[in-house]
Amino acid sequence: MDKTAQTVNKNKPVIGITIGDLNGIGAEIIIKSLADNRLLKMVTPVVYGSTKVLSYYRKIMGLEPFNHHPVNNNFDIHTKKINVKNCWQETVELKPGQVTSEGGKYAYLALEAATNDLKEGKIQALVTAPINKKNIQSESFNFVGHTEYLTSKFNSDNEDSLMLLVSDQLRIGVVTSHIPLGDVKKNLTKEVVDSKINLLHKSLKKDFGISKPKIAVLGLNPHAGEDGLLGGEEGEIITPAINACKKKGSLVFGPFPADGFFGKMEHKKYDAVMAMYHDQGLIPFKTLAFDEGVNYTAGLPVVRTSPDHGTAYSIAGKNKASEDSMLHALFLALDITKKRMEGAATVN
Repeated sequence: MDKTAQTVNKNKPVIGITIGDLNGIGAEIIIKSLADNRLLKMVTPVVYGSTKVLSYYRKIMGLEPFNHHPVNNNFDIHTKKINVKNCWQETVELKPGQVTSEGGKYAYLALEAATNDLKEGKIQALVTAPINKKNIQSESFNFVGHTEYLTSKFNSDNEDSLMLLVSDQLRIGVVTSHIPLGDVKKNLTKEVVDSKINLLHKSLKKDFGISKPKIAVLGLNPHAGEDGLLGGEEGEIITPAINACKKKGSLVFGPFPADGFFGKMEHKKYDAVMAMYHDQGLIPFKTLAFDEGVNYTAGLPVVRTSPDHGTAYSIAGKNKASEDSMLHALFLALDITKKRMEGAATVN
């Protein structure tokens, strides 16, 4: 890491931001978020993408120009400006609201450049704008999302990661994330559930500063299986995993029927909830916290957050996209980075 980056780290974390799908709302919410003067006082942002793309969206949104600093190959960044690293030089035809192969191709180039800098320690955290999981597919990117891609890049020893949705109202992790519903059952084992609960427990302590986290675990089947009448996964897989975590001293409870759990607002009694599959966790989360929700990849040696929404093609280029979730993602990345730095300083 160069001396400039090391100096910056001690004062304001350097946070990378990838531009996402060029025809989605990524560029818009980045521009709007970085217009918030609070950010530049606390972080040094580096946008991975293209100044041409950012200028295009700024103009069609009718916003004032923003001062930015081009990042060169020596990673000479400016601590009081928005830094932009051009990940390609050619002019790209932009088609806001349309799914194009170019949108995915250049989203990957930005992600690859940011990931390399994150590996080298040039940036301390990464915030990713939304991608289209289909048009980004290529020989270089054969993953169902950011979570899986970054897990492969940073957990070389095959340790797992956890998709954790975060808001002021609720934290909820998912044991299985981007897989078809028909594959959920065969991917649930006691070992997998146990591992995910442990990842959640460690993250709550390390990244959120909760000394004795309380975790609620949901069942898989209706009414959490109704004592085996509606399915045996609770008794055969989930409860044994919960008991294994309890033996380690963790405060883990359940399995709870998912419908009644959220219907009675039981989540307020816990620091986090573990759901068994994607929609079981994300439907209540997005219902409660759509505009402020953040997707955090727990379990990695690096910090990565993302707005908890998609490319929103239907409003791309229309200046209608809200930057709230992106701002929350940036502030969460900042908070977790600082907690990790403080923890490392304490250990040392």
